[in-house]
Amino acid sequence: MDETKAVAILSALANGVNPSTGEIFPPESPYQQVDVVRALFAALERFRVRPRSKSRANAPSNAGKPWGDEEDRRLLAAFDLGRAPLEIARELGRTVAGIEARLERHGRLTAHERTTMNRFSREQSPATQSVQRVPPD
Repeated sequence: MDETKAVAILSALANGVNPSTGEIFPPESPYQQVDVVRALFAALERFRVRPRSKSRANAPSNAGKPWGDEEDRRLLAAFDLGRAPLEIARELGRTVAGIEARLERHGRLTAHERTTMNRFSREQSPATQSVQRVPPD
């Protein structure tokens, strides 16, 4: 089933309408119960297709995907041979940040050796230490 059709079905159900016939569900139907309607709208909101941001649309093919054992072996072998993270990123279809994060995870880089920021850590690499982020009010 394509996502557009699934969204249309969820929308009809959330609005108390039988998606097949267009008829309104009777008051005793589960689709007329407040909690069910709220749950359907919540599911619909999470399911809706959102356009990819420009940065995600141009992301490398493997960006954000789980790493496999073979890909880890290739990463570590290339790095141990002296190849640069940018070069490895291009070969593996990953971002430089992803390559550096994985190298850090495997103990080949420290947070201070990274050229990209670890967005999950409060610690910043030397390349990003001069950037001061001001939290929004």
